[in-house]
Amino acid sequence: MTKDMSPQEEKTEEDVDRKNDVEDVELAETEDGSGDKLEESDDKRIHMKVAADAPWKDRMWEVFTTFWPLGFIAFGGPQAHVAILRDHLVVQRDWLDEEQFTELFAIGQGLPGPTSTQLVISTALSRAGPLGGLMALLLWNLPGLVVLTLCGVLIDAYIDPNNPPWYLIGLPPAAISLVFKAFYGFASKLDTLGIILALFSSCVAVLINNDDDIKANSSQWVFPTCLAIGALITWVDSKREKPFSNYGSPSKGWDRDTDETFKRIGIPLWVGAIIFCVYLGVLVLAIVLADVAKIENEYLEIFEIMYRIGSIIFGGGQVVLPMLQDEVVPAWMTNSQFLQGLGIAQSMPGPLFNFSAYLGAVYQGVPGALVAFVGLFGPGVILIFAFCPFWARLRHNQDFKAILKGLNSTAIGLVGAACIILWESAISGSADAIVFSIAFTLAVVFNVQAPLCILVGGIVGALMHPDALDLGQRAYCVDSGFVIPPPENEL
Repeated sequence: MTKDMSPQEEKTEEDVDRKNDVEDVELAETEDGSGDKLEESDDKRIHMKVAADAPWKDRMWEVFTTFWPLGFIAFGGPQAHVAILRDHLVVQRDWLDEEQFTELFAIGQGLPGPTSTQLVISTALSRAGPLGGLMALLLWNLPGLVVLTLCGVLIDAYIDPNNPPWYLIGLPPAAISLVFKAFYGFASKLDTLGIILALFSSCVAVLINNDDDIKANSSQWVFPTCLAIGALITWVDSKREKPFSNYGSPSKGWDRDTDETFKRIGIPLWVGAIIFCVYLGVLVLAIVLADVAKIENEYLEIFEIMYRIGSIIFGGGQVVLPMLQDEVVPAWMTNSQFLQGLGIAQSMPGPLFNFSAYLGAVYQGVPGALVAFVGLFGPGVILIFAFCPFWARLRHNQDFKAILKGLNSTAIGLVGAACIILWESAISGSADAIVFSIAFTLAVVFNVQAPLCILVGGIVGALMHPDALDLGQRAYCVDSGFVIPPPENEL
């Protein structure tokens, strides 16, 4: 180490190794929900109170006592979620070593669904079996599920969708700022080929959302097609002698040679194959009943849409937003209700997939919330159980790594499209733009946690509302003469 290096540049070998272990989420540098850097001093360790070979009921109780408080503090998005889990399961409780943790994290990188939730399931699965994984799933999501379901029911019952109250007016632009932050974080890690694929899918998504000759519901086959094209391009590129992109492992968890972690989980190959067949059968049956047989049932409609979308989500919860908006607006709710719910979901602990409960609640009350929740989470949950037995083989397959890179790059483009589409929906005047700018600056520059960004945005929006200071209320397009008149048959 040279003498002229600054103190900030002096990293210990332990810090460097940890950063290499989980490069994508930068665990060594990620802050937890309180904003404090993770410390690993001995006085922070709780250690396992229950041995790994203890009776099953004791291990189940340990899973319960470990995960029930985490559902209340899991703010900050996937990166913060992974850091919180590592801190509690590796540093404090010694459930897993660093390599085992990154290995389980790698599974979520290779499957559709919410990565942090899949990490919750797989760690609890390795501790107490399938029922332990399902219990951890429920505890991790329960606070956000309950709050968003309640908000969806109340907003549908008491809020005029065409005239949102002052205390909700600042939530949409503040929520959109966090989508922009997520897109910047994802896109900054792409190479040249990845950027091209992301640009391709982003342009396609924007086009089908803003063209009179293209039906908006065409997204149900256009988005999967974009993902498939992206995967095909990277697979073909990986076969070239000098490929445009690098197809190394996303993290060290992909490169382990041993499979003792998955032997401890105890799901044999044939059971994993049956679970995958169940997932595929449910997907085909739901599509056939809803889209081919045309069975008119609101709950079947909710489940089919959510399950289908949950089956193709790679790259994080923000990817789901343009797909959900295409499906539920205006069929289930107004755009204003969608954006209000997004703001609330961004401020809640747990994964953004909990947003599904809000959407279902606005459309069909509490039963709709539960059906939507099960539908969107279902594919990722089922696949984590199905693929654990196969992972020791699949993770070393170069074709799989290349295909996954194309899927992720194309999915990131959908997040970029969501920025454009949601901006057009949420930012109608100067007041909205100011709220967006403040929330975005807090999130990106000052690393303020999502709930505080949403809260500040709500306060600023309320202060600028016509019933308060009445500032920045001139609409951009209408007052400037930029709006294209509607066709005569719509007048």
